[in-house]
Amino acid sequence: MPKFLSVKEVPSLFWSSPKALTITPPIVSVTFLIIGLTLFGLGEALLIAAGVGVSPWTVLAQGITHVTGWSIGFATFITSFVVLFCWIPLRQVPGIGTILNAVIIALVLEFLLPFLPTFDNFMLQLGEAVLGVLVTGFGGGLYLIANLGPGPRDGLMTGLQKVTDLPIAWVRSGLELTVIAAGWALGGSVGLGTVLFALGIGPSVAASMYFFKSVFSKYTVTD
Repeated sequence: MPKFLSVKEVPSLFWSSPKALTITPPIVSVTFLIIGLTLFGLGEALLIAAGVGVSPWTVLAQGITHVTGWSIGFATFITSFVVLFCWIPLRQVPGIGTILNAVIIALVLEFLLPFLPTFDNFMLQLGEAVLGVLVTGFGGGLYLIANLGPGPRDGLMTGLQKVTDLPIAWVRSGLELTVIAAGWALGGSVGLGTVLFALGIGPSVAASMYFFKSVFSKYTVTD
């Protein structure tokens, strides 16, 4: 089994903030947070542009919309709120990254998505979807290591990892597959890209963390 699949925690590197909840975060932490979230948003935009299936959480929002009649946006908002509520027993700590997660990703989707290529060829669509998963995982690892607060879903992932002590890749994949099953049961639409994201995002995030730790751990200053 590849070593990155056994990663169980977010590493602390030179751009990691000492505290997640702080009003004076290090500039380097904020910089890497913004870069990571921008890449995260770009990855999600690539998945949308590929046109072979939306993300698992969007499938859940579609399912909720099918049952309640709510808009996709409102269903997504309510889902995020419920996920944040689940943070309480998991003792997850929010930060500016929790807020910027929503803001930056929304801005990236709004302004970059219209410029991304779309294809009629299925293999090109599949390649764009795979690239989207990899870029999302890379950006996810980068911003989580900044330690300025995860987004709602990433916080649920790290919280469940601490409770179960399972590798991050397994926890995230299990979470995404559960969300797909719930969304599909409620009437959401599942595509190949949805399954690729569910199976690939956990290993992709774990691989990026493993890579960053391997390359940059020697530059981390310890007291």
